[in-house]
Amino acid sequence: MDDVALPDEHKQPAQGMPATDIRNPEYFHKVVDCQWACPAHTPVPEYIRFIAAKRYADAYMINWKSNVFPGVLGRTCDRPCEPACRRGRVEEEPVAICRLKRVAADYKGDVGDRMPKPATAKNGKRVALVGAGPASLTVARDLLPLGYHVVVFDGDKKLGGMIRTQIPKFRLPESVIDEEVGYITALEPEVRAGTRVDSLKSLLAEGYDAVFVGSGAPRGRDLDIPGRKEAAPNIHIGIDWLSSVSFGHISKIGKRVIVLGGGNTAMDCCRSAKRLGGEDVKVIVRSGFEEMKASPWEKEDAQHEGIPILNFMVPKSFVHENGKLTGMTFEKVKAVYDEKKRRNLVPTGEPEVLVACDDVLVAVGQENAFPWIERDIGLEFDRWGMPKVDPDTMQSTIPNVFFGGDAAFGPKNIIWAVAHGHAAAVSIDKLLNGEDVTKRPPPGVNLTSQKMGIHEWSYDNDVSLDLRYKVPLKDKDVALKDIKVEVELGFDEQLAFKEAQRCLNCDVQTVFKASLCIECDACVDICPMDCITFTPNGPEAELRARLNAPATNATQDLYVADGLKTGRAMIKDEDVCLHCGLCAERCPTGAWDMQKFLLNITHAGPACRSR
Repeated sequence: MDDVALPDEHKQPAQGMPATDIRNPEYFHKVVDCQWACPAHTPVPEYIRFIAAKRYADAYMINWKSNVFPGVLGRTCDRPCEPACRRGRVEEEPVAICRLKRVAADYKGDVGDRMPKPATAKNGKRVALVGAGPASLTVARDLLPLGYHVVVFDGDKKLGGMIRTQIPKFRLPESVIDEEVGYITALEPEVRAGTRVDSLKSLLAEGYDAVFVGSGAPRGRDLDIPGRKEAAPNIHIGIDWLSSVSFGHISKIGKRVIVLGGGNTAMDCCRSAKRLGGEDVKVIVRSGFEEMKASPWEKEDAQHEGIPILNFMVPKSFVHENGKLTGMTFEKVKAVYDEKKRRNLVPTGEPEVLVACDDVLVAVGQENAFPWIERDIGLEFDRWGMPKVDPDTMQSTIPNVFFGGDAAFGPKNIIWAVAHGHAAAVSIDKLLNGEDVTKRPPPGVNLTSQKMGIHEWSYDNDVSLDLRYKVPLKDKDVALKDIKVEVELGFDEQLAFKEAQRCLNCDVQTVFKASLCIECDACVDICPMDCITFTPNGPEAELRARLNAPATNATQDLYVADGLKTGRAMIKDEDVCLHCGLCAERCPTGAWDMQKFLLNITHAGPACRSR
């Protein structure tokens, strides 16, 4: 660890909080809320600074190391980083982290020479990957440069899994998928596209040293209500229908379309239907609008395209005449909460509602299907029919069989699949090198002072007052005429710079050295957030209440430094700090320093093994 200013003492004062040990990799990681929330722990502020400096290729490669698919995720990620963004604590909208990721992908130029090359020597170990979605491709990306012989099986003729089959092209152009999948195939896996795996027992009998199952959650839930069989020709399972559209097997739909379900798949279905001839497309859900599982921006995009969302309506039957679907009936319900605040949907007593339609797309959820995994091979399943998988190692009850992505824990999203792939690759590499897969190496941490002069820093610490910039969209009339026309245009370089300036550089930490402090309180006076307090130490709950600004968010730590000459402690509330650096600029003795925190998650390879 470079240039780390450590607290002078780490003794716990009587009935007070212990001094913070900033050598703990998780301490400052937790302060970088966006990176902490990202399952792949992408160093968000670092790549945003590169974008502001127009170093797009550098920004892309930082992303690629962590999340493998920057161009794909810059368009489709569920953005767990953005609700965690510190900017959202001082104004309504967080930094547009996801769409800035796309900027790195759009403007990076040719990065082929910066990608790893195929291994020059094989290590003699063979690994089979079942499914060619984001989890499996991440495993391949991590293991191939190490010399593993990786064999990828997939029933489709092109790799990508749900990235290719279930995300409409108006959200994710095929050229982006081809490029980023291509970086992995360039590492020379053995690809058996168009080859389904019908028996795990048979696959294991082929002598693979390890098997990774990344087959996704391939089965959409059906809706077994009256009329389902009779009107079957015009009732479609959402994910299957999207796949058929993706591969060009379906190119039109009826004029009146009902989409059942409130998740992102339902949003993709309704928007696709609008482009394939649906003139009257409605989304109908049993829950309230706010309770829908779809991302807020997905709902907004559907409504922007003139698609109404009808809530609190429970499907009761498919209406048909002479085998042809004519509509659906719905029961109106309302949400009622019991004494434990649990929600129940109860009928309002109003008459059932008939909604006319020509086609129905059922997008009420997905589930796993493992008919190809025999139940007599030692692999244990839980009561829901899911394999028992260790959430840290991704290992099943068969030591050399691993799961990841939707196949491991049910439907989530791409970034979680990538995180699972990284974890599984570490486990496979350790297992095949004779090591305990449960002993996970800690991440590497670097703290580097940003000081360039007495009060000058190597990063821009001005706090932008701009509100979040909107991503430009293709004209709606043009976008709705062609299902392959990308709707979002993305930020241009000027808008990207302005949006990047909104980042608060949360990875540049305020590091305090008590032995240099003269307790002049200059930092307290200048802090715009009143987040620094010099006070006698005490129990955490009591201390939080008597700081200059009460620290009410217990999910964020207090930075505690003792060893001051007066016996007081320096307490800083990490929750509201803007990382503006004013405390360090104002400090006459250099007790405060601004140090960039960089976390390097260990990937498969020599660094993850015992030394």
